[in-house]
Amino acid sequence: MQRYKKSSIYTVKFWLLCASSFFFSTSFNMLIPELPAYLSGLGGGEYKGYIIGLFTITAGLSRPFSGKLTDTVGRVPVMAIGSLVCVVCSLLYPLLTTVAGFLLLRLLHGFSTGFKPTATAAYIADLIPAHRWGEAMGIHGLCFSTGLAIGPALGGWITGSFPIDALFYCSSFFALLSIAILLNMKETHPKTESFRVSHLKIKWVDVFEPLVWPAALITFLGYISYGAILTLIPDWSESMGVKNKGAFYVVFTVASLLVRLFAGKLSDRKGRVYVL
Repeated sequence: MQRYKKSSIYTVKFWLLCASSFFFSTSFNMLIPELPAYLSGLGGGEYKGYIIGLFTITAGLSRPFSGKLTDTVGRVPVMAIGSLVCVVCSLLYPLLTTVAGFLLLRLLHGFSTGFKPTATAAYIADLIPAHRWGEAMGIHGLCFSTGLAIGPALGGWITGSFPIDALFYCSSFFALLSIAILLNMKETHPKTESFRVSHLKIKWVDVFEPLVWPAALITFLGYISYGAILTLIPDWSESMGVKNKGAFYVVFTVASLLVRLFAGKLSDRKGRVYVL
């Protein structure tokens, strides 16, 4: 059996990355419970299903491009682009007050999660030894999920206490904090290049890697139900008399955190397929 030297993965770089991801997660998750009611107020109640759908489309389609940019331009710039999208889109929600404008912003907002998590995973792989990737991803995921717990609850409180525009400005502020941290982080890619349009050229093999598809299919099926829940829970909570729509996400995330505490190390010991 191959033995590995036990070393700490908890470096300053790693914790800065976790902090950046926490603020990024808080930024876009604090909007989710309030957007269905906001869209209804704009006269687009029948389009509530598009809130997550449009966001996810661009998040998925942009990942091959963000992945290639991560391996050429560098990890930190791509992470910063993802957070910058959150900053800009959140500032534009109060300005584009039509249904079409809102849906366009949701489409653009999806680029944030198409860029930031992709480059983050690569950054972690650069920092952490391969035999401890599971543990590191679990800890990072815990920080990201904490944003999922705090964001919706905070968003519900802000919406109940202040005009809805305050929610969007706070969302932009949290994304700005994410960028501020990234600007103080060193690039881990050994050979970065200046951006060229050719970096956006994607080959078939860049997208359709046979070894990845089984895991991708499992993730796809899981997120179908996840997306439906995110869209329907706010209205359901309101019908049950729950004032803060973010309460569900707190409970949901606590359960997720409990699993992440041991799932990462378990995948390092038993294997990725075992945990899946």
